[in-house]
Order: sequence, then C-alpha cells, then structure tokens
Amino acid sequence: MPEQPEPSQTSAPGGDRSAARPQPSRRPVKAVLFDFHGTLAQVEEPREWVLRAAAACGVELEPVRATALADRLLTAGRAGGPLPARVPPGLAELWADRDLYEHAHRGAYTGLAETVDAGIEGFADALYERVLVPEGWVPYPDTAPTLAALRDAGIRVAVVSNIGFDLRPLFDAWRLTGLVDAFVLSYEVGRCKPDPAIFLRACGMLGVDPEETLMVGDTPADAGAVKAGCAALVLPCADAGRPNGLGAVVDLVLRA
Repeated sequence: MPEQPEPSQTSAPGGDRSAARPQPSRRPVKAVLFDFHGTLAQVEEPREWVLRAAAACGVELEPVRATALADRLLTAGRAGGPLPARVPPGLAELWADRDLYEHAHRGAYTGLAETVDAGIEGFADALYERVLVPEGWVPYPDTAPTLAALRDAGIRVAVVSNIGFDLRPLFDAWRLTGLVDAFVLSYEVGRCKPDPAIFLRACGMLGVDPEETLMVGDTPADAGAVKAGCAALVLPCADAGRPNGLGAVVDLVLRA
C-alpha cells in the first residue's frame, strides 16, 4: 500500500497560520521602575515659571514680557524643559556633568539662563530654584493612582532619574513617598541612563531580577533598560496636567 502523507503542521484549517506560530513568553512583573520628568511629573507652565521667579526677585512682570522671556529662556535651555539650542563653550564641561554632580546641574542651568538678559538681579538663580520646589512641578493625573495600585498589588517601585538634585522632598510634599520603595538618582549613583548599570542598581535596591522588572519612561534613554534585561514601556510626554497614558501600566502589569 502507498504510504499515507503526513498531516500538514504549517497551517490551520482555512489557511490561518497564526495558530502554528510560537507565542512570546510573558514574564511576571514584580517591580516597576519609573522615570521622573515627563513620566511622573512635568515642570510648571513656562510663563508661570518666569512670573514666579521674577516675583521672588521682587519684580512684577507684565504677562506679555513674561511670555517673551519664557520663549527665549526655553531656547537657551531650561531644567526640566527642552534641550538648549546651543551650549556656550564656557558651559560645556558643566553641561556634560549636569546629571552627575549637584554643582554642575545648577551651574549649567543658571549659566544658560544668564545668556538671556532679563535685567533682573538674581533672576537666573530664582529660575533654577523653581525646579527644586514642589510648586515648580505638576504630577500627572494618573501618577498617584498608578503608584497606589501597584503598592496595593505588592509590586515594588523605584524612581530612576537622570537628575542633579534630590527628588525626595518633592515626593514628600505630594505625599507619594510612601508609594516608592527606592530613589535611584544619577547624581547619587554615578551612572546615567541609558547605562545598564543604573537599571541594575535599581533592581538590586528593590531585590528583584531584571527579567521581572518593567521600566517606564518617555525617552530612548529609558528604553536602555532593555540592555539590562528589563522590559520597557515608553510613553508620550504630555504637558503639565494632561494625561500621558500612565494608567496603562496598571493594566499591563496586573492583567498580564
């Protein structure tokens, strides 16, 4: 008798080949690492930033002048804002080290602000001081609910940020510190994203394996966590007070 042909394993009835494809494995997530700026919080609106800094110097600006100054300062470079259009040669070293040392962070951004002549004494320092206080930032609407949901589910959380100052006072003021297990700040650990070392340090502080960890951010530097063995989710950066999709983290982690 002729041999019967082997049943085909390359396609499902009706020509659907998807059933034969191996499905990617899903790793249980035990910890989430969050970027800070653009992910958990955003700096205050530019004109408000300028108005409040001027007021700290004893100067009341007209709104039109404040808007014009804000535009020029954003071009020059704002801490928590867009990168400068140009870094003067005299600030190049400070700029390169801005996320590794407190003095470099302050020096770089006050130096950039001083390239804009506002005619207000002490204005550059007052502008920088706004980034150090809770009032200078606006947490995203989903930040507190997302952190609380993860805490309730037993998921460990760390804030991993390229930054030159301490974020803890901000979280204290927002009453969010109790929802964060660790702060991994570049100027404290001597490493900046996308260096895998900063993500591995965060995993070590949380006591979890990278393969069980999700990094959430808004830039390619945050996606560098993949090289450390973590999964990564990159969200769109949104203006202050507007949703940025952060709530999707809860669905992704808890309903996987």
